[in-house]
Amino acid sequence: MTEKREYTDDYPDKTLYIPGPTEVREDVIEEMAQPMFGHRMDRMTDLYTTIVEDTKTFLGTDHEVMILTASGTEFWEAATLNLVDEHMLVATNGSFSERFANVGERLGKTVDRLEYDWGKAVKPEDVRERLEERDRDYDVVGLAMNESSTGVRNPIEEIGGVVAEYPDTYFVVDAVSSLGGDYVDIDAHGIDVIFNSTQKAFAMPPGLAVCVVSPEAYERELSKDSASWYGGFQRALDYYDRKGQTHSTPAIPVMLAYRKQMKYMLEEGHEARSERHREMAEYTREWAREHFDVFPEAGYESQTVGCIENTQGIDVAGTIERVSEEYDMVFSNGYGSQLGEETFRIGHMGEHGVESIRRLTDAIEGVAGL
Repeated sequence: MTEKREYTDDYPDKTLYIPGPTEVREDVIEEMAQPMFGHRMDRMTDLYTTIVEDTKTFLGTDHEVMILTASGTEFWEAATLNLVDEHMLVATNGSFSERFANVGERLGKTVDRLEYDWGKAVKPEDVRERLEERDRDYDVVGLAMNESSTGVRNPIEEIGGVVAEYPDTYFVVDAVSSLGGDYVDIDAHGIDVIFNSTQKAFAMPPGLAVCVVSPEAYERELSKDSASWYGGFQRALDYYDRKGQTHSTPAIPVMLAYRKQMKYMLEEGHEARSERHREMAEYTREWAREHFDVFPEAGYESQTVGCIENTQGIDVAGTIERVSEEYDMVFSNGYGSQLGEETFRIGHMGEHGVESIRRLTDAIEGVAGL
């Protein structure tokens, strides 16, 4: 049985280079200290319509946007309930895409997996072959844009083009750890549902999830006999149209922080923000290849999470601990028992830049004696 460990307020500040949460601007955090107000007041309408419409502008989408108090995990479940009657195809190439498939199974859906070795990317031609050869109609094709357990970035743009050839099949993308740090033209690539968590590339405090919903996905839910209650597209979007608010009490302080950070993101611009993340990713890969190797398949490396193959056999856990103690920087081990000491991960996302990432890699070199 887990025993209570008292929170003491006496902890050193650590700079976060993990795959989320990531660093948050100080003035964004300060926004959460505003006096509380009611979630049915006009002030809430001003706040919520601001963040929703600013998000549409930043992402360059004409689709509808939902911002709910949740983690991105909520939309695995909601999209499955809202869109799937019985059958779904999920491409799995790491821990989080496998969880997406597990969610479907727990919800009673028939889930076919398009399986890849960890570190490999999902290929559009494989998706096409599976859809052409299927003996059942798939309501949804789902996958992770950014498989943060392995540092793989799947080619969702090309895959979206394939799925679009099947108008009765909807394309659902988990972009939890990439949206906002890796540019994607949502409307142009047949993506029906795409979602993220704010504590990742948006560089906001945890607590909110953002979901972009196509008109076709919205209409699909309307035709179903049942759907998600909390994450229902109709319930959330119709309430927004009528009231300009959320249907349930939201995390108001986090939405205040969201408003502040989204203004910064609009000022930088979606493509410029993506370019900054690309530069961080390229630096991280160059450094990794100089001292170790990169784990993901060549040409499919993530723009927000570097997964580095531990070819030198360093003590990953020990190195993480010493870098934390000596430099007050935190990076991540490999994900789960399969990759725990075989890889380690650097979250180059949010408000970091190349110089910030270099400070971490210098610290790793010093501790590991590279």
